[in-house]
Amino acid sequence: MKGWKKWMSPALAALMLVSAAAPAAAAETSTGNTGGKKGTTKITLFHTNDTHSRVDESKEGIGFAKMAAMIKEYAKTNPNSLILDAGDTFHGQTVANLVRGESIVNIMNAVGYSAMAAGNHDFNYGYERLKELAGKAKFPVLSANTKKADGTRILEPYVIKEVDGIKLGIFGLTTPETAYKTHPNNVAGLTFTDPAVEAKAIVGELKGKKVDAIIAVTHLGVDKSSIDTSIKVAEQVPDIDVIIDGHSHTKLDTGMKVGNVLIAQTGEYLKQFGRVDLTFENGKLKDKVSGLITKKAADDDKTPGDAAVLDIINSVKKEQEKVLEQKVGSTSVKLVGDREVVRKGESNLGNLIADAMIDETGADVAITNGGGIRDSIAAGPITKGQVITVLPFGNYIQTKKVKGSDIVAALEHGVSAYPEPLGGFPQVGGVTFELDPAQPKGKRVSAVKVKGQPIDPNKTYLLATNDFMAAGGDDYKMFKDYPLAGDYSSLEESLIKYFQKKGEVNPQVESRIAVKKASDTVTPPAPPAPTVPAPPAPPAPPAEQTSKPVPAPAPAVPAPTTPAPAPEAAKPAPAAPAATDGGVYTVKSGDTLSKIGRKHNTTWQKLQELNQLSNPDLIFPGQKIKLPAAG
Repeated sequence: MKGWKKWMSPALAALMLVSAAAPAAAAETSTGNTGGKKGTTKITLFHTNDTHSRVDESKEGIGFAKMAAMIKEYAKTNPNSLILDAGDTFHGQTVANLVRGESIVNIMNAVGYSAMAAGNHDFNYGYERLKELAGKAKFPVLSANTKKADGTRILEPYVIKEVDGIKLGIFGLTTPETAYKTHPNNVAGLTFTDPAVEAKAIVGELKGKKVDAIIAVTHLGVDKSSIDTSIKVAEQVPDIDVIIDGHSHTKLDTGMKVGNVLIAQTGEYLKQFGRVDLTFENGKLKDKVSGLITKKAADDDKTPGDAAVLDIINSVKKEQEKVLEQKVGSTSVKLVGDREVVRKGESNLGNLIADAMIDETGADVAITNGGGIRDSIAAGPITKGQVITVLPFGNYIQTKKVKGSDIVAALEHGVSAYPEPLGGFPQVGGVTFELDPAQPKGKRVSAVKVKGQPIDPNKTYLLATNDFMAAGGDDYKMFKDYPLAGDYSSLEESLIKYFQKKGEVNPQVESRIAVKKASDTVTPPAPPAPTVPAPPAPPAPPAEQTSKPVPAPAPAVPAPTTPAPAPEAAKPAPAAPAATDGGVYTVKSGDTLSKIGRKHNTTWQKLQELNQLSNPDLIFPGQKIKLPAAG
């Protein structure tokens, strides 16, 4: 055996090493049928989950073509293999989103998948589209617990695959969290029943069909924050032999044992793919071993990517060039996404993206990181390709119910580096605030308002952000532990829909983030001390006025019978030329209420009161602002 690597291909060696390195499982009891099958039979289940349409080989990901080549090389030695997917596959990147998942179905057909479970994001184009995609697939898309109101299923619950005389019962389960982890409109009228209850019924049905092993392909996950997990299913339905799992993006190097049930999951984005080796003796399952094929193993292997899969990927991208050229709207101004702008200040493009997030989710507040905005769009027509260039990462919009105090903490964190650029600088919607760079970090944010009202630190607000930040990305740790309230489109899809809805846009920088200048924070002079009229003493000249308090003179002794005459009213100081009684000022681009107030010898508070402005930070060019009477 020492020379086995000399004749074995690198791909096969990598795959075999996983099995050799993984610990052997204890002997298993057969599910039912021995079928007269004699001798030893080995079956390999290759599996993926949560690829989110990362089809290309990259620095971090193996890619579908390279994975297909490695599996096909392995199959030359052991043809008893299946390829399973645990969901969140049809949506996520441009290659999938532009054609609503069909490209991924074509790629998976070429790879040779045997079955997959429907994940929550596979419903992102609506469940009717998911049914269409299942019809185009050369493999079954499974979900036993996704049903209409009348109890009928929209997808196949299970499939039986016979491999070298061994019958494998394979059924699918979808997380009930799909009800809110896709846009609610995508699953309107559907129910997602308890996966453990459904699994128990399906296992009973499969046993009646005399299968030799039962495989659950589940999009449930193992997160403790979830109620319906694959762990729960394994505990309540111990007759399942293997669970190929997804949803929680958990990397299980050698699987997880719950009783006699083996749970396998690969992580995410095809950074590695999994394999489970099943050994049958005389038709009875005796051994099951789980392992991962790592990115390093794939890189060390020199087998080129599968040509058929690469051809499909390249042809899809070629066809999508026409789609990327489609106009979705227009803008009368440049939409500024320049790095030096979005990472250190308010941007009209950042405002537009945040507004699109609120439009889709109905959230009170939207916060997205400036570092996720990667380009500008010139004035004129806007294409899908331009939007995708601006938002290239495929991040999803997610909502969480967050306390006002944590929204303030998030804003403090986002502006902590100002005036230096920071990828986490907040582009916001639904919220306004003042930023004072003269204050220490953590105390720079003030006057925070949500929909024009002062933020209540103890109140819960619905926050829309992206999945990267929702999970604590860019160090937004204050969001991480809040449970998800909803899962929506990717950012670029949301912005495309917003453009299509609005037609032409004209977003402005509108002081959602009002940066205080040094002159804004000058301490106002103390009010003058009251004086007693003394005709012989002339008033002090203006040149001698200081901010220091002037000692009041000793009170005069009043005459015994005649009161002192009332002081003559002081004449008002001459008003600034522009601040005439009853005057009106027309707002210009770049104006703020504070700036207008300083120009006309008044305060923004007086202007707000006089003009009955619910939100003093929301003024716009051309708006008429009444000025207070001079005096």
